[in-house]
Amino acid sequence: MLRQYELIERVKAYDPDADEVLLNRAYVYTVQKHGSQKRASGDPYFSHPVEVAGLMTDLKLDLQTIITALLHDTVEDTLATIEDIEKLFGPEIARLVDGVTKLSKIEQMPENERAAENLRKFLLAMSEDLRVLLVKLADRLHNMRTLHFIKNPEKRARIARETMDIYAPLAERVGMYEYMREMQMLAFEQLEPEAYATITGRLEQIRSSEGGQVDAIALKIKQALAEAGLQVEVWGREKHPYSIWRKMAERHVSFEQVTDIFAFRVLTASVEDCYRALGVLHTTWKMVPGRFKDYVSTPKTNGYKSLHTTLIHEGSLRVEVQIRTRDMHRTNEFGLAAHWAYKNEERPDGQVGWLRDLIEIVDASHDAEELLEHTKLAIYQDRIFAFTPKGALFQLPKGSTAVDFAFAVHTKLGAATVGAKINGRHMPLRTPLENGDVVEIIKSPHATPQLSWLGFVVTGKARAAIRRAVRQKERAEVAAIGEKLFEEIAERLPAKIGKKAIRDALERLDMEDEEELMFAIGTAKLSDRALMEALVPGSTADLPDDMQQGRAINIKGLTPGMAFTLADCCHPLPGDRIVGLRRPGQGVQVHSIDCLQLATGEDADWVDLSWGEDSHGAVGRLRVVLYNRPGTLAEMAGTFARNSANVMNLELTQRDDPFHTYEVDLEVSDLAHITRIVSSLRASDSVAQADRV
Repeated sequence: MLRQYELIERVKAYDPDADEVLLNRAYVYTVQKHGSQKRASGDPYFSHPVEVAGLMTDLKLDLQTIITALLHDTVEDTLATIEDIEKLFGPEIARLVDGVTKLSKIEQMPENERAAENLRKFLLAMSEDLRVLLVKLADRLHNMRTLHFIKNPEKRARIARETMDIYAPLAERVGMYEYMREMQMLAFEQLEPEAYATITGRLEQIRSSEGGQVDAIALKIKQALAEAGLQVEVWGREKHPYSIWRKMAERHVSFEQVTDIFAFRVLTASVEDCYRALGVLHTTWKMVPGRFKDYVSTPKTNGYKSLHTTLIHEGSLRVEVQIRTRDMHRTNEFGLAAHWAYKNEERPDGQVGWLRDLIEIVDASHDAEELLEHTKLAIYQDRIFAFTPKGALFQLPKGSTAVDFAFAVHTKLGAATVGAKINGRHMPLRTPLENGDVVEIIKSPHATPQLSWLGFVVTGKARAAIRRAVRQKERAEVAAIGEKLFEEIAERLPAKIGKKAIRDALERLDMEDEEELMFAIGTAKLSDRALMEALVPGSTADLPDDMQQGRAINIKGLTPGMAFTLADCCHPLPGDRIVGLRRPGQGVQVHSIDCLQLATGEDADWVDLSWGEDSHGAVGRLRVVLYNRPGTLAEMAGTFARNSANVMNLELTQRDDPFHTYEVDLEVSDLAHITRIVSSLRASDSVAQADRV
């Protein structure tokens, strides 16, 4: 553990003007407050904040951050308050300590909710000051270094999983690769102990048997570059065990098949020398096609810059080489922390692009699990680069689609998307993007995000925005059905219902506004009788228990799947006589009047429905039995085309020679349309039988 004078010497070494009195006060304060508290290792508890402060001095961070590290557990684990901290150390340090403290008060929550709520508070605290993140990452790193002292294996596994899923990716996203690698290594050791032991054992074998091969290759690289007039630093290492294990899992290969176990770094004096060094290496050794990446001209979102290439050394040995300047190397290893170094004038403003996206996801997420899903997607995926037609560059996770790209450009553009051109060609919205694609988004002012997009988008920002838009549209349409039901119910009352009666009803029902009332009616959370009684007290006294509804409610203009769903059992179409089953919290399920499933609807409110005038467009299902001979399936498809019906789904349900039975979902306009199609099928020599399901 760092002694008091050692910590002060470290800070003074890079910040001679640091307030030594304030630093001494913070050190003594944390020792006194934590008193006789012990860690799982048996060490005094105050050793932990002191070591975290030491990690901050390694990064040469400002005095406020060092003191925050010393005090970060005092409010949570002792009798100290934020007011005490502010009085002794000032408002800035109190704010930083409060930001770190907020993350730790959720230990009693269920695991997923705990992780999600932790992340929510974390992101909101980070949005105010990124130093909160730097302290928290150092806090987690030191806790991981001492994790093996915790006796409960389930607790160790939970902390390791949280580190792997949240803190290591966050370290990567702010460019703190040293922290990320060590966190991953320590978490990997806990989560996959057998794999960890196997891989570290194999690496030790390689290290003892290769006889200085890493140093020999590093020397050859340095000599080749020196002969070209380049003065560089070169060193090599084996890749760390978690990196190798992940590569084995992703590629489904054994340890022996992982070819690029060795990695080398080349540090140059300038950007120009980086590219000169790359040219020398590529002309001295063969490079592996597809393995070159230029993060100098197109840096990662966390500011990472480097040239990456893989060379074939002496016939078959593959070695990865990273080429960068010395300034790039410091930023690459310590990321945003490098910007907070003492007297650095180019500090971040507390908000960076990816962090703004994460804050937007926090606002859009519906619940804790959804937040966790979206943020994991946002912070922990490999990246690709795509361009707008005007050349603006956007980084996205691998597998991203044009819809992900649109939301990355702007949430409003994503919401208005109706199509896309990729490299000048119209392509389906679900098409995965490749590195270097130029994406042009086609938009419409009348477009809205589609629920089906959730089946292929991969970014957390897109998923959160789509879900929020779908929820808003669903609520609006449910409220629209509620308004129609309200009008019908109001007609049964003995008095005319005006604005005053509605205001009084809202007060009696403890509701905020009319929208909440209409939504409650549409979702059957409020019964007809309760509504009538709220509008006109005493009006239901003489009414029978099984009140009958009056006129039919039309559903014209509403979207299936939002305010109502079309029952899969009977596939009702415009032209069918329909009724609705309304259960609390489930909206309205629409059935044709002769559906056999209506017999099971005794627990639901029945609503008389109509399609409304000129309603059209629904999916009908047919069961078609074809003769099993060449051309019959094509003949059926031709019948659908001639009748302007779009096939939504086709499934072979039974083989019974000489017949094949298919179930077909068709997009049709109304009952008359599907009736014409059935008649056409029955007239075909290819069709043995055709019926609407």
